[in-house]
Formats: sequence, C-alpha cells, structure tokens
Amino acid sequence: MLLQQQVGRWLLNKYPQAHGLRTDGALYAHVQTLKQEFLKGSEPLSKVAYDSKLQVMKNALGTHTAVSRVQGSRLKAKREIRIAALFRDAPHEFLRMIVVHELAHLRERAHDKAFYQLCTYMEPDYHQIEFELRVYLTHLEGRGERLWAEAVSP
Repeated sequence: MLLQQQVGRWLLNKYPQAHGLRTDGALYAHVQTLKQEFLKGSEPLSKVAYDSKLQVMKNALGTHTAVSRVQGSRLKAKREIRIAALFRDAPHEFLRMIVVHELAHLRERAHDKAFYQLCTYMEPDYHQIEFELRVYLTHLEGRGERLWAEAVSP
C-alpha cells in the first residue's frame, strides 16, 4: 500500500473527518471528560495543550510531565499533558488514543503490561488505532500529504 501510495485513501475511507477540537480549551475539556470517566481518583491536571515543538517523527506523539516544587513548607505538584500540534487535524480516534496513552501515565509510569491493560480498558481498540496512527506517520514520513488539514476550518 505504501509503495502504491494508497495509504492516504485507505485512511480517509476509514476515518473520513477530523475531530474538531481545535483549541487548547476544547482539548482540556475532552481530556477531563475521559479522566473523569476512567481515572476519577488520579491527580488533577493543571494544563493540557497542543504543542508545536513536539517531534512527531521521533515518536513523541504526546508528553506528560510532573513538576514538583516547594512553596513555603508545602510541596506543590503540577501535571501537564501536551499533544503534538499535528493532531489538531486528525481523526477523533487518533486523538483519543494519544490522550488515553498520556492519561494512563497518571497511574502507570512504565510501558509495561499494566500500562497497556489500562490503555485498552479506556480504549478497547487502542492497539489497532495505534497501529493505524503509525501507518499515517509512515505515510507522512514518505512525503505524503497531511490528510485532514483542510477537513476542519480554523
């Protein structure tokens, strides 16, 4: 499929439109909804945003960070999730898979069996969607065009 340049058409048939969560505020609300549904007792998130500096082709689809600092006699922790800006124009399933992955890191730090069980609990098709997202990234790396860039108006 890659050699015949049919990947783009296949992905567009399977995922015909982008998600429409264009702003950081909309992304934050989406992440909070998933967090409330699956991880009610986990630590709160201080920020969720699209990040244009993440290097998608180097496997950074999203990041989670925890910054701890001392304020007076108390230790304050801030947790952030950043999603590569490329996924501002992507199918809902791709965005959800990345968000689920980053949310799973709130409970499980390592990419081990428990981590992936949590991912598949939150998104049953997690592995298939991740595979298809990697196929899309391979399509882009092979000089393919961004498929959903015009699908959602800014």
